[in-house]
Amino acid sequence: MIVVIKSDASPEKREQLIKWLKTLGLGVHESDGEFQTVLGLIGDTSKVDMDLIESLDIVDSVKRVSETFKCVNRKFHPKDTVVSVGDVKIGGGNFALIAGPCSVESERQIIEIAKAVKASGANLLRGGAFKPRTSPYDFQGLKGEGLELLKAARQETGLPIVTEIMNLKDLPLFEDIDVLQVGARNMQNFDLLKELGTLKKPILLKRGLANTLKELLMSAEYIMASGNEQVILCERGIRTYSDYLRNTLDLAAVPMLHELSHLPVIVDPSHATGIARMVPPMALAAAACGADGLIIEVHNDPSHALCDGAQSLTPAVFDGLAKKVESVRRVAA
Repeated sequence: MIVVIKSDASPEKREQLIKWLKTLGLGVHESDGEFQTVLGLIGDTSKVDMDLIESLDIVDSVKRVSETFKCVNRKFHPKDTVVSVGDVKIGGGNFALIAGPCSVESERQIIEIAKAVKASGANLLRGGAFKPRTSPYDFQGLKGEGLELLKAARQETGLPIVTEIMNLKDLPLFEDIDVLQVGARNMQNFDLLKELGTLKKPILLKRGLANTLKELLMSAEYIMASGNEQVILCERGIRTYSDYLRNTLDLAAVPMLHELSHLPVIVDPSHATGIARMVPPMALAAAACGADGLIIEVHNDPSHALCDGAQSLTPAVFDGLAKKVESVRRVAA
């Protein structure tokens, strides 16, 4: 349920209303806009007397929300959420360029790539330390050592770190990580999502391999319902009938998610296509359709990468792409 407060309502009366609503066992999410305040009521609202609330002199209107997701719903929070990662802002017109290797392989490798992508305009560094692989025989990442190497690259370049967490037992290792990524395979790991909701740091949530947008939003709801409002949604391609690409990049998801939710939406063209030469055109298309950022795999020696070399850009190609992305954003603005 949504309660819209009149613009001339006094702060005292608004607080009285909020306190009363909470006595009914409801959670109240406040969203202050330029001309009005929206109160999103979370919980069992079936017994709430809408007519009584609407009759109050400070209330402009009352509406029921049919969608099962509440916290992530734009109706509850009309303004875009802006997620801050240090000095980097994502959403609300702020664009993030996240780049780095699929896997951290060595200190020299990650620092060299970090310096290169920063010089090209990236403002966050991605890199996998814990790797979910389809085959148990593939490289699984350097794990804790990989996290330490990412921190060394951050120390060298100042770039905040984005890296994936796979298991709750590893959470203590991620205490000093800037953005925790939930990969496609863990999008519906609800115990993990609930625990991440207790943290006070940004969570990058990737869409599952064959999940709907509603399911993605419900997973984000798990995080936000547990108290963490710093959620970034990521479209990374879904499994369809494509026989030449790794996945199908659902770019229509970007404007639809913006319509449904206030959360920032970024796009991963690397995992979506699986082919390096396909990444630049899809990255440009993502920028044109209103994405709040890109997460792109970059490797200094893709042919010898331990993971996903086929979809990784070289630093030189990434540099050219970054310039084109900025041009597209200026045109699309």
